[in-house]
Amino acid sequence: MTRYASDQNRKASQEICATPFGDTLLIGAGPAAIHAAVQLSRGCSSKLGLLNREGPHAARLLQALEQSQQRISSRLQDEQLQHLEGTVQLDHFYAGYMGLEAHGSWETIIICTPCDSYRDVIRQLKLERLPFVNTIILLSPSLGSNLLVNSELPIDRGIDVISLSTYFAATKFDSVSITAAYTKAMKKKVYVASNQANSLSIEPLRQFISSMGIQCEKVSNPLEAESRSITMYVHSPLFINEFSLDQILSHSQEPSKKWMYKLYPEGPITSQVIHVMAELWREISRFLVKCGSKPINLLQFMNDDNYPVREESLSRYEIEHFAELEPIHQEYLLYIRYSSLLIDPFSSIDEKGKYFDFSAVPYKQVYQDGCGRWLIPRIPFEDYRRLKVLYGVAELMKVNMPQTLQLIRLFEQRLRQFIAEKGVSAIHPDMLNDTTSEDIDAIYRAWECTT
Repeated sequence: MTRYASDQNRKASQEICATPFGDTLLIGAGPAAIHAAVQLSRGCSSKLGLLNREGPHAARLLQALEQSQQRISSRLQDEQLQHLEGTVQLDHFYAGYMGLEAHGSWETIIICTPCDSYRDVIRQLKLERLPFVNTIILLSPSLGSNLLVNSELPIDRGIDVISLSTYFAATKFDSVSITAAYTKAMKKKVYVASNQANSLSIEPLRQFISSMGIQCEKVSNPLEAESRSITMYVHSPLFINEFSLDQILSHSQEPSKKWMYKLYPEGPITSQVIHVMAELWREISRFLVKCGSKPINLLQFMNDDNYPVREESLSRYEIEHFAELEPIHQEYLLYIRYSSLLIDPFSSIDEKGKYFDFSAVPYKQVYQDGCGRWLIPRIPFEDYRRLKVLYGVAELMKVNMPQTLQLIRLFEQRLRQFIAEKGVSAIHPDMLNDTTSEDIDAIYRAWECTT
């Protein structure tokens, strides 16, 4: 008989077990997964496993873990957060999906991969061989990711799928080893929501995130949580334009001398880019209203949940009433906001009278993997893919999004030019394998089932 945990048994198990997430498997072995695993080891999980798809990274990590006796570690830049640093010994590491059923006691799955791989992850997991899985947490989803994952799940399992608005930190691999993560900063606030009205895991997740000093707010539905990611509103306007794409798609030996968050001509920010940003926000807001979700006040979200500016630059009234203002006034305030963050307005002045150059973030440019195949950086490639899914679903819902379509067409035009220049055989398959049409259909069907 297949052993599926009922809601009643699951609740009893959680009451008996001191660790709210039980045996926890993290999918994806990047810096975010390592950082999350170390945090979960502080009393939130019974066993910890890490899985990475087969490939060069998994092979290197397997070797490194053998040398470290399955230990992974996490460091944080902020001295006030060093109590969150630590090392943990994994119970299992999987280089690929084979053998999962041999340790089939996993109860919580945390997916730490890019959101465009979620469908493949669920299919590869083959949940019928993991009968105790009752919770899936999406660490860094996009709009519609929860619906997409739900479309792949067995209906009779009632699995609790929880979306975070965004990953709760900024983390990279530590220079010492790929078994170590280094976190530069933690988010101020994240949002969470479940597909289950009576979720048993969302409160433990909220408490877990809060224990790291991060505000965590539960919202009414996953789409609402997924819409509260700042990258959705700013990455595409800032980095899918001719100026930014010229920098990103350049493959000269010299790094770009332009900067991602500076005003033109040092960076991409012009009044037109700000107009595109505002239009994209308005279109996403219409989409959210159609879905029965609450849109964000973009300026307040930028200021209160992300990077604030001084009140001398933007008044509290302007921030709180942003959504009610005329479009040209909104765009003026957004331009003021980015101008005010060219430097960190809350940094200490140095001996030369300078503040920290906050906006001097270099562009990451196209690069080649170990086999000489070209890849486009995640910014803006993942942003393009997310936009494409959003637009496709909105189109099926009869929501007009012309600005979104314009961004998609510009990126695709430049992508075609890049592929033609390099030759298809020289491009990494990840750049060519486009499953967005399948994702769009699955998300729309799942949404129809909920309405």
